[in-house]
Amino acid sequence: MSSHHIVRDDQEPALIIANGQECSPELLGQLLEWSPLVIVLDSAIERVMQLDIKVDVLLGDFDHGFDPETYRDLQYPLEIVHTPDQDKTDLEKACDYLVERGFPAVNVVWATGKRADHTITNITNIVRFRDKLKIVVLDDHSKVFVLPPKFEKWYTAGTPISLIPVGKVSGIYSQNLMYELNNDELTIGYRTGSSNKVVKDGIVTIEHTAGDLLMMECFD
Repeated sequence: MSSHHIVRDDQEPALIIANGQECSPELLGQLLEWSPLVIVLDSAIERVMQLDIKVDVLLGDFDHGFDPETYRDLQYPLEIVHTPDQDKTDLEKACDYLVERGFPAVNVVWATGKRADHTITNITNIVRFRDKLKIVVLDDHSKVFVLPPKFEKWYTAGTPISLIPVGKVSGIYSQNLMYELNNDELTIGYRTGSSNKVVKDGIVTIEHTAGDLLMMECFD
């Protein structure tokens, strides 16, 4: 796996490689091919280097006992971004960086699996950026993103879909799902919309009036 520099257009989604469970080489290769900018969080750099991936930005608090400057010559030109703020995760800080750069969207891999605390935090914290950056978290089994107040997309029948609230979400309506929602309320820890599925080929519509609602498209 080598250079991702096929596209150089800031309108394409950037790519963040976190430090969770690795995804398949096929998925990573597809994302690299169309990513104009690749950011690697500091704790993942050794694993990324072993895959011969061209990195544009190495970002983190660098508290893992290595000197980031050692990678500059190996990944020239490499931008090193030191983000010591301990009140945010490195993934949040990478998203802040992209917002400042004016990127509209980012795909995130290696953000799930391994430690459960990291997985939960990485998935739920993307709601903070709902009005600033379109974030899609991907692994080999699912695709996760924040839903706008009204969402419409074509799906094939039987596609597994889960609706996961971050906190409380109210006024939820759906069309073309096996378990329809009609002005329903979902609350994390009490009631979620896990393991629903598409009834027939066609448009799925999901609306909600208040709160942060995550869509999980599942592939298994």
